[in-house]
Amino acid sequence: MLIAPDPKPVPNLEDGKAGFADQPITIALAKGALLPEAIQCLQEVGIDFSRFLDPSNRLLRIESPSRWQGQRYAALLVRTHDVPVYVEYGQAQLGIVGYDVLRERYAGREARVAHLLDLKFGYCRMSVALPKESPYGSAAQLPPHARVASKFVGCAREYFDRLDLPVELISLYGSVELAPITGMADAIVDLVATGRTLAENGLVERDCLFESTARLIAHPISYRIGRYPIQELVAQIRERWLGSVSDLSEPHPSQSWFGQL
Repeated sequence: MLIAPDPKPVPNLEDGKAGFADQPITIALAKGALLPEAIQCLQEVGIDFSRFLDPSNRLLRIESPSRWQGQRYAALLVRTHDVPVYVEYGQAQLGIVGYDVLRERYAGREARVAHLLDLKFGYCRMSVALPKESPYGSAAQLPPHARVASKFVGCAREYFDRLDLPVELISLYGSVELAPITGMADAIVDLVATGRTLAENGLVERDCLFESTARLIAHPISYRIGRYPIQELVAQIRERWLGSVSDLSEPHPSQSWFGQL
């Protein structure tokens, strides 16, 4: 995979706002299911990263051929769980990622990104599922030290801690539905969209931990200091993509600068 070089030198941050249109605002985008609608969302405000949808593309960093208010925009194409990492460390000023990824990364600790907007696509649920033949009708009925398999062990741990139910969490990276089938786990915690995969593997969704959609996040300092026109861009996304404009100084209850998401 290739990374396109930045065609222009990056100006010194001490130079003030002058010349910041020549320094691109970088947006981290997740590979996979959220990518097409994330690109469509940004196209609504005149930013075009559709090159990432070209099957022949091998670049991991591209620039939009169009500018909004004269500002350059670049995008990084990264794995889903890496989006908040690039934003947290300031390599991207903005990112679009699923709420489930944010909850998992910051489970039990302070969130280090600014959570700006619910973009209203990529809907799914983080849920507990049990085998159809299980004698337990909900997560709360599981016996102490039951085995629970998940790719989201942070979210699972928070949930069972709230239930005050000690369980053994098994971290998996592949198809967690196999864990109950093979007898390795009594339950799973996983993302559910339609529930079809669960049903085909003899599992039933019993409890919803939370609902997840795509979220717009930002590096807090980049957003606050105003050197980049990020706040204006977010307002345009809110108006053109979500169809409404509200005061960005009054975060939605689901938003977070630091602390629990």
